Amino acid sequence: MEEISNLLNGFAVAMTVPNLGYMLIGITLGVLIGVLPGLGGANGIAILLPLTFSMNPTSAIIMLSCIYWGALFGGAITSILFNIPGEPWSVATTFDGYPMAQKGQAAQALTAAFTSSFVGALFAVLLITFLAPLLAKFALKFGPAEFFAVQLLTFCSFVGMSKEPPAKVIAAMMLGFALAAVGMDTVTGQLRMTYGQPELLKGFDFLIAVIGLFGIGEILLTMEEGLAFKGKTARINLKVVFETWASLPRYWLTFLRSTAIGCWMGITPGGATPASFMSYGMARRMSKDAQGFGKGNVEGVIAPETAAHAAGTSALLPMLTLGIPGSPTAAVLLGGLMIWGLQPGPMLFVEHKDFVWGLIASMYTGNIVGLLVVLTTVPFWAGFLRIPFSVIAPVIVVICAIGAYTVHSAMFDVIMMMVFGVLGYLFKKLKYPLAPLVLALVLGDMAEASFRQAMLLSQGSLSIFWANPLVGSIAGLAVALLLWPLLGSARGYFKPKEAVA
Repeated sequence: MEEISNLLNGFAVAMTVPNLGYMLIGITLGVLIGVLPGLGGANGIAILLPLTFSMNPTSAIIMLSCIYWGALFGGAITSILFNIPGEPWSVATTFDGYPMAQKGQAAQALTAAFTSSFVGALFAVLLITFLAPLLAKFALKFGPAEFFAVQLLTFCSFVGMSKEPPAKVIAAMMLGFALAAVGMDTVTGQLRMTYGQPELLKGFDFLIAVIGLFGIGEILLTMEEGLAFKGKTARINLKVVFETWASLPRYWLTFLRSTAIGCWMGITPGGATPASFMSYGMARRMSKDAQGFGKGNVEGVIAPETAAHAAGTSALLPMLTLGIPGSPTAAVLLGGLMIWGLQPGPMLFVEHKDFVWGLIASMYTGNIVGLLVVLTTVPFWAGFLRIPFSVIAPVIVVICAIGAYTVHSAMFDVIMMMVFGVLGYLFKKLKYPLAPLVLALVLGDMAEASFRQAMLLSQGSLSIFWANPLVGSIAGLAVALLLWPLLGSARGYFKPKEAVA
């Protein structure tokens, strides 16, 4: 098969000594980011993205994606040992992971969590390997109307499937569109919302915005809340690993179900956090030992970790094939690809075959390296958490400032980073989602260009968006997802009346 041949070539790209070194560095940094509750996968990648500007794009994306895998692994450590989720998707892991640690089974819980994460990612990478080329070939037939319909579907999916109130999602998205519109209009040459400031002629740099929104915003919130780490210790040895591995095959159905949920939630913009909660709920409902959940049931660790890692990995499928990020982290990676001059989408598989297959091959090797690293270094990371956050936070802020300054060597970018940091803090404080804002900031220009091209082709007629079954079905699904919350509200409105009747 062509995919197997391409994948083998990808391994030849990914397995070079420098790329293996970047892989190890990425995993180590990722675990560190995942362990620190003040950061996260998207935040860490956004902060460290400027460090890769001088690197080969293939090596850079391998290192950044490995940071992501490492962050996914690292989140489980704090959840199980300290009852503090390092990542939002690790919250469900605390329900049974921490009780296991309290019962003296921390090593078993950590081994089960890391192995489940590896299995979830492995299935998601297999899905990417065999489905991505087919999807990319199919997407080559897309015109401007189809691309805009897909982008509209992504925006509407965030509204219809988000756990946040739709009004907040739409408000965040509108702000993202407004920020994306700042600067010179590439079609008419007119200036939009620059207010006489020459620094805004090119608009807001995506990288500055994400460093501020994710990095600084999270640090400000964490400093306000304060952190104190008091947890259990764990030392994993080979005996515990093999004993835990021997017990895992009996949960094969939980693995399969959680992987399916994770892949679905990753490809649609559901995300890893809803996937982990949904998988935990399904596992609890269908388990023979439902009463044991919440008291240290290993199945309650397996389900969320498998789903979260499958969702996080499969979110890269629409990003690579259609240029549509399935998660905030994928959005940051997409921004990185564009900075390196690579346009995500179907042509990426034609014009940069080595890059794409090198990245896919690195997903296999990166997860194996990640599993080995976390299994052998848990005590070190647990010890690292005992460093006061008052020492760690200023270091992170300095790294953010250096990263922002290196983009254009301008202090204006550092100031804007702080402004975006305050905006990110306010968003988190007021419980507004950041992902729709980032999505609109990344895709706003592309969606506008696709819409304008479609309008030029149709001479201003909106009927182009239902001119053929493909674009009509995508646009129809987008409208259905946009109206989905209204349907839920209507159902809730009529239910009490039926009960009274």
